[in-house]
Order: sequence, then structure tokens, then C-alpha cells
Amino acid sequence: MSSIDEPKTKLGYKEYCLFPDNGYRHEIINGRHYMNPAPSPDHQSVSGYLQHSFFTQIQLEGKGRVFSAPIDVQLGDFDIVQPDLVVILNDSSAQITKVKVVGPPDLLIEILSPSTKKNDLTLKRQLYDQAGVREYWIVDPRKQAVTQLVLHEGQYRKQPVDGDELACNTLPAVKIPLAEIWNV
Repeated sequence: MSSIDEPKTKLGYKEYCLFPDNGYRHEIINGRHYMNPAPSPDHQSVSGYLQHSFFTQIQLEGKGRVFSAPIDVQLGDFDIVQPDLVVILNDSSAQITKVKVVGPPDLLIEILSPSTKKNDLTLKRQLYDQAGVREYWIVDPRKQAVTQLVLHEGQYRKQPVDGDELACNTLPAVKIPLAEIWNV
């Protein structure tokens, strides 16, 4: 990621595994360590609703797997993140191992909170784009808005969010009623 200053020593998965289990969410982006506090109750409510919706429409229908944080997603030697939600379809290039997901999932969802907003909108957006994550949703509970980014010819393009439902681009039959996200 050329726009980010290169750290003198880059951390990888070996170092990541040494971070303490202290209630914080640890991630490594471009070899740099980032740490955030646990999500708020509002954040968790939105996450729970989305996980349930994706689980019933994807995993129970046999179309793929759905995971919620904390789950390690290794996108490169120096990039290990814990997205709020991870969707891996049956034909995905991502590999689910016993301890982590390796490679780009089909859909990643980040739910903004004050401590993660900047990284979710910039660092992670750039990382997910470059790693080849097919679709990235940025959910803003405060604004009650979802930004849907879809990989097109190697770059994210913002999809217009119209109407009462948000359709998953990677699996168009999967639809999320927008009003219900905020009423949990």
C-alpha cells in the first residue's frame, strides 16, 4: 500500500498470535499494529441483525459460510484483520482453515464506531480493494446508512443504495431490509 509510510519492522501472523487476549480487537495492516476497544451495544445489535440475515439466506441455504468477529482474516503476509462480518461463498478463492480465513472473502462488512471509523473508511477500504475482496459494506449506525462498494476492474465502485432493500452484489438473491437494520 504505497500511500502509507512503511514501518521499519513489519509484523506478520506470527507476531499477531502473540498479542494478548485483553478484550481489544487487534489487527495488522501493512505490518502495523492497530488496536480498538470492544464494540458498543448499538454496534453489536446491528452486527447481530446482519449476521442473522446473512446466515439464514446464505449459510442455511447452503450457499456459503458467514462469520462474525472476532475471526482472523489474513489477506497477505503483513495484513491480518478482524472484520465485523465475513461472507465466503462456496466458490470462493478464500480458504477457511482451523484458525483463520486466508485470502479475500467475497463480502466483508465493517460497522463504523468512533474508534474504527477512520481506518474502516481509508486503510481497510484500500486494503480490501487491493486484496481483491469482491464486495465491501461500510455500515454507519449513527447515520443509518450503508455504503456498498463492489470490485469492478480492480477498483471499488460505489453502488447506489435505493429503496427499502439492499441486495448483495455477489449474491443478488440475498436482500437486507434496510429499515430493520436500525430497529434492532
